[in-house]
Amino acid sequence: MSAAAASPPGLPAQAGPTLLALARGAIADRLGADAPLADDLGTWLDEPGATFVTLTRDAHLRGCIGSLQARRSLREDVRDNAVAAATRDPRFPPLHADELRGIRVEVSLLSPAVPLEVETEEQAVRALHQGVDGVVLQAGSHRATYLPQVWRQLPDPRDFLASLRRKAGLGPERRDGERLAIYTVTSWHEEE
Repeated sequence: MSAAAASPPGLPAQAGPTLLALARGAIADRLGADAPLADDLGTWLDEPGATFVTLTRDAHLRGCIGSLQARRSLREDVRDNAVAAATRDPRFPPLHADELRGIRVEVSLLSPAVPLEVETEEQAVRALHQGVDGVVLQAGSHRATYLPQVWRQLPDPRDFLASLRRKAGLGPERRDGERLAIYTVTSWHEEE
């Protein structure tokens, strides 16, 4: 396992490997497979945290579930999101124990989201920081998010927003009353 980023202030240097081991261990436990034990480095895991756990196989998405707001301990959030990504992502069948060896785990720790005060598509396009901003889109009861990592597949801000709208169950065009919020992530991933 390796960390893709340095730990943010307030987290120990081994936060990434610990969170990755927690995620993999929770999945393995749910699937009845052997799992590495995560080092418990203290009370930092008891602090509230919002995470996404992304699973890939051969560099292709295999599951991704997360939390946009910190409502439970970081430990609980990572474990629950890992199990959900493996077993409840509606885009994929549940993961089986024999698949676990070929799965790579990524844990993204989210900053609090802040509203992006824009009124037009042009303002939104200019305000977004490609590759940096995660985006939450809300229009009425429709809501969706893309982690900053999605910029790799959708580098054009217009395409990024149009795809995010479709993910939310909307058409690709901006709607009146649409709200955007942005956040950043610190992410760690297992090596291939």
